Amino acid sequence: MIKVMIVDDEPLVRHGLRTILEGDPDIQVVAEAADGHAATEQAHAHACDIALVDIRMPNVDGITATRALRAMARPPAVVILTTFQLDEYVTEALRAGATGFLLKDTPPVEIIRAVHDVAEGHSTLSPAVTRHVIDTLLQRHQTLTAQERARLDTLTARERQVLQLVGQGMSNADIARALSTSEATVKMHVSRVLAKLQFDNRVQAALLIRNVDPAPPGSDRGSST
Repeated sequence: MIKVMIVDDEPLVRHGLRTILEGDPDIQVVAEAADGHAATEQAHAHACDIALVDIRMPNVDGITATRALRAMARPPAVVILTTFQLDEYVTEALRAGATGFLLKDTPPVEIIRAVHDVAEGHSTLSPAVTRHVIDTLLQRHQTLTAQERARLDTLTARERQVLQLVGQGMSNADIARALSTSEATVKMHVSRVLAKLQFDNRVQAALLIRNVDPAPPGSDRGSST
């Protein structure tokens, strides 16, 4: 059973998310909170695996709440859920320790899938967020360090191929279709790539490979899961 806490200042949003999540027999909503301060209190009172956290809330916002939650002795994974996709919120959320970032217009089935992915140790980012943050951060060109180049060299040819497709913003399903393999196999490759590169999420990996191998003109950078 995946134990989830919902953190949002809008009661209607909390109710809607609870309804969506509890429609899955493997997910249990164990707590709700209306701001970041209440979220940390609830997290201590009710052990949870994942916290879905809004960014803009009164008193204590979602970024501050994420830092506090991730600093706990047994921290829950944090997935930011918001209507906003401005790059400063995305990058701040990732720096604060968020595992994922979903827009509130994400279809219910994708929200459920994201919870399962995070519970399995994967990161999850909304397609629009992935495309936006990669393109924005690439404008601040980063020079690869010797360590990053050395880690890239540890990848197998197949892992490098998967990484290049991740760099184009493709989802695991898209990559599976492109490589004529299963989505489970792609997930395995992505996990290995992140481990070898010592990254927490696929946006970091995408930025790295895009600094080495820029996406070809007209390539589809549509989504990431």
